[in-house]
Amino acid sequence: MDYKVLYRKYRPDDFSSIIGQDYMVSILKNSIQKDRISHAYIFSGPRGTGKTSTAKVFAKAINCLNPSANGPCNECENCIHFKENADIIEIDAASNNGVDEIREIINNIKLAPSYSKYKVYIIDEVHMLSTSAFNALLLTLEEPPKHIVFILATTNIEAVPITILSRCQRFDFHKISTENIKNRLDYVIKEENIAIDDEAIEEIAYISDGGLRDALSILDQLSSNSSNITINEVIAHFGSISKKQISDLFESIKNNDVNKFIDMMQKLKDLAVDYKLLIKKLLERIEEEAIDSRRNNDYKGFSYQTIKEMAFELASISNYININIDPYTLIEITLLKYFKNDNNISNKKENLEEVRNTATEDKEDTKDKNKQQTESDKIISQEIKSEVSNNNIVTKTNKINAELIKIRINNCFVNAKKEYLQEIKDKWSSFTRELEDKTLLSLLIDSNVVAASDKVAIITNFIEGTVNLINENLDEIVTEYNKKYNKDYKFIAITDEEWNKEREIYIQNIRNKHQYEYLDEPTPEKEEIETKENSKKIEEVALDIFDKDKIEIE
Repeated sequence: MDYKVLYRKYRPDDFSSIIGQDYMVSILKNSIQKDRISHAYIFSGPRGTGKTSTAKVFAKAINCLNPSANGPCNECENCIHFKENADIIEIDAASNNGVDEIREIINNIKLAPSYSKYKVYIIDEVHMLSTSAFNALLLTLEEPPKHIVFILATTNIEAVPITILSRCQRFDFHKISTENIKNRLDYVIKEENIAIDDEAIEEIAYISDGGLRDALSILDQLSSNSSNITINEVIAHFGSISKKQISDLFESIKNNDVNKFIDMMQKLKDLAVDYKLLIKKLLERIEEEAIDSRRNNDYKGFSYQTIKEMAFELASISNYININIDPYTLIEITLLKYFKNDNNISNKKENLEEVRNTATEDKEDTKDKNKQQTESDKIISQEIKSEVSNNNIVTKTNKINAELIKIRINNCFVNAKKEYLQEIKDKWSSFTRELEDKTLLSLLIDSNVVAASDKVAIITNFIEGTVNLINENLDEIVTEYNKKYNKDYKFIAITDEEWNKEREIYIQNIRNKHQYEYLDEPTPEKEEIETKENSKKIEEVALDIFDKDKIEIE
């Protein structure tokens, strides 16, 4: 089989052809020029960003007989026979992750290189090694022979033990920019003589999400299926969505065109567009709208606060999605919130007029007519009040929540200590990992414990909506936690921004030698008594001002 896939055919063979990792490349080139080669490196970062390719180029360069400014010369004997070089050993840790494979490496490193200056071990997906394999590798990384260089590559740096990381020079590879991917695709397209539209190139670069290998694989797949690649083919084959579709979707919200919005959402669902890609592109469009609202004095659209709420609500959707929930349902419901419906109140008024007219036409007695009118007015009054309360007017419940939040923050600071925080953090990790209630888990998965005492802990999340939902479900969370650890412990949630403010206040109070004291939390019985007392006072005042026979207290 002579055909070679594009990402293999165009794999970098020197430093100049490594795309989008200029900083890492410059450090490696300087280390070669100054002959300061470390015994161990670890390359981490997302897939398809050039980790393994850079490792191979570096291995070739340090053994090159005539290294140049771009690394290997690709002309000397060592460069020409690089792939067959017995001194360059590539290991896939995903399939060779046991301690026996590492012990074999340890036994072989004692032998001097056969042809080269360095014997190089490239271990890909190193995070897949077992604990015993990592332990076996540890001593070798501590004191390796002078002729040995280890290059470890991983897409999950968090899974690599800190003892391994501390013995390596670490290089963090980043996602490659869309512009860099487009430039590389242009080069490959010209070399391969592929017919493709500019829009299609841009879309391929976009959906590859910073991975050049993915972009080349997509181009390879499409070129084998079509003689002329268009944007529509990219969208159809890879569940993508064009900028125009995103713009039209957003404009339907701005223009309050519900029917168009619902039709477009159904079409996107039928096309199996990836909901994550849809959210990502919508957020980018919302970002443009937010910038426009601040730059343009004549901007006519959503308020900045509304744009911000829309962005954060869309971003939080992924927290609520599981195997039983259609993501499109959540996206659609979330965005329908931002459509205006000015007919609700007017329709209710029309219904009231209809009731009144019917009463007049039927010539009911005055008492019945007054009663019917009063009941209708009451219904409208209640529904209008309900709508107004949804427009961010603070209700009694919200005031109580705010009071509870302040009290629990205060009570946490009474006896907050680092050892309590570490204890709760350890337990929190286990608690969220083993939590069976998936709804609670979706709320807590991205939350962090930031302060703790022997009685109360403060948890944070950067999304205000998630914080509100956590606080609404505090009783269930506390019950599950205390049941698991046999404790009598309490939590409270605030946003990261609120935590920063509270922390500054705490630090200032400590400097001023302010002593925190425990505060009692409001109880349901106390709240009910206060509510009744307030209602009674309101009724007494109203009866004192108005005619008793003509007022109705709600």
